Amino acid sequence: MVRIRPGTADDLSALRRIQTAALAEPWPALLDLASGDGGPRLFVADDGEPVGYVVALTAGHPVAYVPELAVQPDRQGDGVGSALLDALVTSLDQAAFERVRLTARATDDAVRAFYRDRGFEPVELVSGHFEGGDGIVLERRL
Repeated sequence: MVRIRPGTADDLSALRRIQTAALAEPWPALLDLASGDGGPRLFVADDGEPVGYVVALTAGHPVAYVPELAVQPDRQGDGVGSALLDALVTSLDQAAFERVRLTARATDDAVRAFYRDRGFEPVELVSGHFEGGDGIVLERRL
């Protein structure tokens, strides 16, 4: 059974492996920042060991930004990403955030469908956001 918990510095090596395996354009320094005290919110999906994580930048209150949600490739489709997103949204809602945003590849229909099914709507196209192409900003009101 996967449980969602706050991430810590002890999770870093496992999260880096997930980040590298799951993301086309990972941001390694983000995990260092998120695992420190007072940094961005970090939630980890734990099934005896970390199998996924989500990071939210919350300095822009009332809007939180999710730069990364990553799930170990062999666990994708098992509900891990949904559980991480649910925990994050609950946390943000309890902290009186109004919206949560993220940027997905404009051409990644599967990722866009994942977020659409969880209440995210497209709000802006960002040309050249990713090395591999355009991004689309998705937003969910809380």
